[in-house]
Amino acid sequence: MSTVQEPMTARKLAPALIVTAGCLIALATFGPRSSAGLFQVPMTQEYGWGRDIFSLAIAIQNLLWGVGQPFAGAVADRFGAVRVLCVGAIMYALGLIVMAYAATPGMLTLGAGVLIGFGLSGCSFNLVLGAFGKLLPEEKRPLAFGAGTAAGSLGQFFYPPIGTALIQSVGWHSTLFVFALSLLVVLPLSLALATPKKGSGASSAAAANLPGQTIGQALAEAFRHPSYVLLVLGFFTCGFQLAFITAHMPAYLRDTGLPLWVGGWTLAVIGLANAAGSLYSGYLSTRMPKRWLLAGIYVGRSVAILAFIMLPPSPANAILFGVAIGVLWLSTVPPTSSLVMLMFGTNYMAMLYGFAFFSHQLGGFLGVYLGGILYEATGSYIVVWWLSIALGIASAVINLPIKEKPVVRPAIA
Repeated sequence: MSTVQEPMTARKLAPALIVTAGCLIALATFGPRSSAGLFQVPMTQEYGWGRDIFSLAIAIQNLLWGVGQPFAGAVADRFGAVRVLCVGAIMYALGLIVMAYAATPGMLTLGAGVLIGFGLSGCSFNLVLGAFGKLLPEEKRPLAFGAGTAAGSLGQFFYPPIGTALIQSVGWHSTLFVFALSLLVVLPLSLALATPKKGSGASSAAAANLPGQTIGQALAEAFRHPSYVLLVLGFFTCGFQLAFITAHMPAYLRDTGLPLWVGGWTLAVIGLANAAGSLYSGYLSTRMPKRWLLAGIYVGRSVAILAFIMLPPSPANAILFGVAIGVLWLSTVPPTSSLVMLMFGTNYMAMLYGFAFFSHQLGGFLGVYLGGILYEATGSYIVVWWLSIALGIASAVINLPIKEKPVVRPAIA
């Protein structure tokens, strides 16, 4: 019998340079997306829309980000990451520009939903993590995954306060245009994440480890593996909770009578705390069972949400919630991506993590859309808050039976 073997890499760039470039890409791409909730109130007020219209567009964004991720990952696995990152960044920027001038629900869905959703699938931190898996030595990967995730969190720290200030000074239309321009930095930075193509150099060595394994065979192997299926199912909750909070937290806080700056700074504090939480999660992923870490994160989120909705609304309570939920925000990513790599190796890492991420984004679609639908029906977000708590407990239970070991394949004669 043989277990998964890791591919060798012929890259000459220093690991620090690869990680730095990847982190800057993660920061630049995650920032505008994490600020989406800032635009809900001004857009709905200007055009007279219900929150369900804005929610549908952002929900479609989450869904298409998830749908596109496995395909973007497969292309990056096959042809290298650079072209995928560049095309994704251009689509993302175009989506922000269309969103800025969207005067109808259809145009909003095209820009904020379709273009940004597919754009994110090609240039978000998920592609960065896949490149890290191929370009970095095995011992550096867990911390690099944490660093890449933390960098995305710093984007969330910087962009919402900047977005709030820009909306108040130049308006929400111009703010979206500025965000679009900021994405152009991805194009030169992507060159540092050039991964080998299949059939060349390191990729040939990888293929030698898994002779003849096709994309279809890799997918069949993954979805027959119970631990991978459990991991994918548990990741649904992560997307549900995070997307709901990102899209609806500023509006929720405005509904309680708090000023606009509280929503922006709550999202920012989430991002700052998330940077620390993601790094520490990457560290813990090398020190303890990853399934226990994931279960603890999901339970911790449920406790933080419960405390938040039970306490009276105030700027202090909102910021404290931001700190608590931020520590647990994307801390699921390092253990989840590490588990995918542990089970199946790096050969189809981006694609297999992409399918796990599709589950995450399916949860995100429902979290955002249910938030808008139920708000319009009841005038409150309380039902979705309670759903978030229940799903957190369920995901903690789902992750506990995961077996942390490589998939076993028949020996090759």
